[in-house]
Amino acid sequence: MRRPTAFLCAGTLAILISLQQKVARCETLELRSGVVVVPKEMPPREKKAVEMLLDEVEARTQIRWPVVQAWPEGQTPVVVVGEADAVKQVAQGRGATVPPGNAQAEGYRIWTDRSSAWVAGNDSRGVLFGVGRLLREMRMSRHRIELADDLKIDTSPQMKIRGHQLGYRPKCNSYDGWTVAIWEQYIRDLAVFGCNTIELIPPRSDDNPDSPLFPLPQMRMMTEMSRLADEYGLDVSIWYPAMDEDYSRPVTVEFALKEWGDVFAKLPRVDALFVPGGDPGHTRPKYLLALLEKQAANLHRYHPNAKIWVSPQSFDQQWLDEFFELLRQEPKWLDGIVYGPQIRIPLSECRRLTPPRYPIRNYPDITHTQHCQYPVPDWDLAYAVTEGREPICPRPTQMANIFRLTRPDTIGFVTYSEGCNDDVNKVIFSALGWDPNADVAQVLREYARYFIEPEMEDGFAQGILSLERNWRGPLMSNDGIDTTLSQFNALEKAAFPRAKLAWRFQQAIYRANYDAYIHKRLLYETDLEQHAMAQLAQAQKLGSLVAMRLAEQTLDQAVTDPVAGELRARVFEMAEALFQSIRMQLSVPRYDAESVGRGANLDRIDAPLNNRRWLEKQFEEIRKLDSESQRLIRINEIVHWTDPGPGGFYDDLGNLTRQPHLVVGMGWEKDPDFYHTANVRVEDARDGNSANPISWSSTAGSLYDEPLRMHYDGLDKTAHYALRVVYPPADERVTVRLVANGRFEIHPAIRRGAQRLEFSIPPEATADGHLDLAWIPPQGLGHNGRNVQVSEVWLIRP
Repeated sequence: MRRPTAFLCAGTLAILISLQQKVARCETLELRSGVVVVPKEMPPREKKAVEMLLDEVEARTQIRWPVVQAWPEGQTPVVVVGEADAVKQVAQGRGATVPPGNAQAEGYRIWTDRSSAWVAGNDSRGVLFGVGRLLREMRMSRHRIELADDLKIDTSPQMKIRGHQLGYRPKCNSYDGWTVAIWEQYIRDLAVFGCNTIELIPPRSDDNPDSPLFPLPQMRMMTEMSRLADEYGLDVSIWYPAMDEDYSRPVTVEFALKEWGDVFAKLPRVDALFVPGGDPGHTRPKYLLALLEKQAANLHRYHPNAKIWVSPQSFDQQWLDEFFELLRQEPKWLDGIVYGPQIRIPLSECRRLTPPRYPIRNYPDITHTQHCQYPVPDWDLAYAVTEGREPICPRPTQMANIFRLTRPDTIGFVTYSEGCNDDVNKVIFSALGWDPNADVAQVLREYARYFIEPEMEDGFAQGILSLERNWRGPLMSNDGIDTTLSQFNALEKAAFPRAKLAWRFQQAIYRANYDAYIHKRLLYETDLEQHAMAQLAQAQKLGSLVAMRLAEQTLDQAVTDPVAGELRARVFEMAEALFQSIRMQLSVPRYDAESVGRGANLDRIDAPLNNRRWLEKQFEEIRKLDSESQRLIRINEIVHWTDPGPGGFYDDLGNLTRQPHLVVGMGWEKDPDFYHTANVRVEDARDGNSANPISWSSTAGSLYDEPLRMHYDGLDKTAHYALRVVYPPADERVTVRLVANGRFEIHPAIRRGAQRLEFSIPPEATADGHLDLAWIPPQGLGHNGRNVQVSEVWLIRP
């Protein structure tokens, strides 16, 4: 028995040693009774950083640290904060040393020992960002402040510009209800994760002049936000669209100089002026740049060091060529180019065409889900028609992919935002702008630790990743939706009141319940439609009128016997909580949102997810027919709508599960802005009143000059095929031309419209058993580039 005993003792000892080492590694510095030591001479912005530290700690712990300029007696824990040279003097007075580190602008060092924590910024911004990092590292809860006692951080930002647009205007889904105090808190929150720039919007833009939620007039709030940024030492950019009709007229230019100059004069701080070429505004480049040269002198009267940026957004090819020709003259007053939505060439091409002297600043759209620069890839139609274009949209891994693909050609970014719905995405961009190699999951843990609760940091972080996965691929087959809801239900049950009151926590609960409700509705309403179609298929036996009545009764169960009412009620509860906590306007009638499309997806929560409205319209028309035979023919067409007949093929190009012949292209991972990738889009809001089948509401499409392609194999080499196609409505300028195998024109350029069209395919095109179709847009158009869109395609073998 001795040998086994010795073995067990040795094993137990090894385990104990391992546990002791683990405990040693996890020892923390307890700061509950600490004080903050600052240098005797501290600039105002560094004092503001210390004030932020004290306020944020107190808000989470009910502890307000005293601030002193001399080291306390005894064993009192100490937090030292200041610029690096001043911190060195404090350290020397204690006989301590400051570890060597980087001296780059905005950088900082943080280190700890058993009794003290040190934050040394390379400059005033470094102090602010060092304080932000300290706040992210600490574990804070009621009457508790802990920090690892072996912390050693030496870091500086990799990207020069790390900013976010904060537009106080009615269009945004929350910002127009924010007070000065809320803005200051949000600016702090962004700075904690490394943001160094905020971008403001002037009173006149592509928006209404007033909002029922405004606590202050726009110009006054803009001034307050500029002041706040200056107090914290952050840069202020202005996004200023050139909205007037004709800048070739001197009187228009004089008006703009006066209007813009009045804005410049009132702002305490302006570091940059960004004027988009379009979206909104639509000015020919030679007139736009002439205006900006004058505006540069106008701006420098009030803010001599401010930089001038411009973007070629919405330009057609002719204007884009003119824009780059003007850039090649290298105007000295221009400081850089902005790459944003609705630019008809990829970023890499924009960088190639831009003279090297001009840096490029990125303006990525992180706030929208569809009809935008970076749409959610493979987003299910059910989500698109309910959650809409501006939902609560955490997309951490997708944003990281977008950041890393665009980083090499830019010196930084100011993201395009329409409210706090994209808060997670802002933090991901900020964190990666500081360290492009940062681990996304770890950033989310810090986000949860700081904004929610330390005990929930991993659970909440994983929950955010689960919300992103909720939106991937066909909703019908996504088995993770209920798991995501269960995760957040467990977090909510365990959360302390402070976490439940946090608007970021409420956003996650809203989204988890909304997703789950739409999932259950989709399953239910799809089943109802299948049952109704089976009843219609019995029309020959039952009679057309009876079959339609039965089908209507079945479809109406979506309203008379709805599913998952408890989830719907929870969504409405969280909508109210979010309005109270952060002024999110998730409904037009309830919360004065500007429109349903501006984040008010509470108003679309019950939008039909099947063809109920279209079928009811069809039944209404069929009942007016004179004979039973006519009614049966129409019903048969409905029942066999997607049937291409023997040897035929059908694609519903907007349905992720029914597009087998679509040529996807490069793929989202390499091409997130879909320049060379087919993209599924939703064509209308489907608010419940659409007279078209749901398949017409979604399409596959391509951008700008890129054709949309389909490919067929295994065709009958002797057959003479026909092609039936549905195009959604389009702008009058937009036409589409269809070509087979690169040489057979199936139809010339025609305007699109919501109707089924049928064309003959030349037998020569399928003589080898293959068929390639290419829908070709007009070349060189500008605007949003969404020129080719196709809903349904039948390849029929007569």
